[in-house]
Amino acid sequence: MAELRIELPTVVTVLASAETCDGVEAPSGASLLRVAPREVMVVGADATTVTTGESTALVADVSDAWVACMVDGDDAPDVFARLSELAVPSEGWIQGEIAHAACKVFVEPARITIYVPAMLATHIEERIRTDAAEVLTS
Repeated sequence: MAELRIELPTVVTVLASAETCDGVEAPSGASLLRVAPREVMVVGADATTVTTGESTALVADVSDAWVACMVDGDDAPDVFARLSELAVPSEGWIQGEIAHAACKVFVEPARITIYVPAMLATHIEERIRTDAAEVLTS
């Protein structure tokens, strides 16, 4: 079985040179997702704790733009497979199409977190609840 939880994550975006993005480190307890050569997404950290060392880098709190759909449990990969053709790694992150929306996905043991643009969160939640109803406990 799997459980779906919806949360509002703290998300910081770093837009800078590729070299600067290479050097960004996730503060303690945060996750770092390299989105593009010149973009890093830091989840779980306050913007004031993310530093780049580059004066022209843009470090912005974009938490209002994201919703996290967290699928916990042994059947989390099955839930995900009902929504996307993306291959799920055992751990790490991927990005791509999920239920016709561009999302970012962070995979941990027994948990898959889908970071959804806020304007599409209701759509993704409904698709998860509909397409994976047989394996969801909530």
